[in-house]
Formats: sequence, C-alpha cells, structure tokens
Amino acid sequence: MGLDDDIAILAAAPVFELFERDALRLLSFAGDRRQLEAGERLFSRGEPSDGGYVVMSGLIAVESRRAGEPPVTVGRSGLIGRNALFRPVERPADARAVEPAEVMRLTPSVMSRVLREFPEVAGIVHDGIAEELRDLIQGFSRVGERLKASAPRQR
Repeated sequence: MGLDDDIAILAAAPVFELFERDALRLLSFAGDRRQLEAGERLFSRGEPSDGGYVVMSGLIAVESRRAGEPPVTVGRSGLIGRNALFRPVERPADARAVEPAEVMRLTPSVMSRVLREFPEVAGIVHDGIAEELRDLIQGFSRVGERLKASAPRQR
C-alpha cells in the first residue's frame, strides 16, 4: 500500500474524515502497522490501551460488551478504540482478526503531536466530541423525563 492509499483509508475513518491531508500524512508516517492472521488477537478486555486502531485491510471482530450479543465486525477505514487515541483506557472488549488483516495503531502521543501541529484539526476534534457529549446529555435528560413520568406519584 502506498502513502496515497493510507491517506485515503485514514480520511474515511471516523475522527479523521475532516483532517487535512498534511495531518493525515503525519498520522500515516507515525502510525505503527501490525499484520494479523485470521483468529489472532488484537487485544483483550481489561488490558490497558496502547492507542486506537484504524483497520487498513481485512476484518476485525470486536466482542460486544453485553453478554449474548454478536461481535461487531470492523472493516477497512474502521476505527477501534477512539478514546484510546487520546488517553490510556482499559479495553472494554476483546478484538480478533476474522481474516488476515492489517491495522495501524495511533498512540495518544502521536495524536497529541498532530493536534499541536495542526490546531485547526484540534478544533474539529474538540467540536465533534463536544457535540457527541451534548447529544449524550440530551439523551439522558429524555430518559430522566420518561422515568419521572412513569414513576408512581407520591402523596
């Protein structure tokens, strides 16, 4: 795969879709690549994270956090571990290659460097995360209102 292919794959991934080309180029050069065989473990639930992963090729199955639910399959340009891009977290699930796959690991230090060197990218990431948090808070508020409405009234 060439640099232009890497940049196209990264540009199609969540979080990175609005990054400028130079920022994507830096990610491509700074990211660590890993080849996985079918069935090979990418990481296990409970492990400390070492960054997030963009699937460059192949398929990765990420086990559901809920028992009995099927795994989520992540393919080309999929992002696994968004929060781990920015800070160390505990892995909430197991991830394994479904077929031969290649992933690019992007560490918090790489992301920090990109955000420092491209402040406009930092603004995009900030705005995206802020919007998601607003949506989450609104969702919680709606749930709270429904719970209040369905609760028996006290006299």
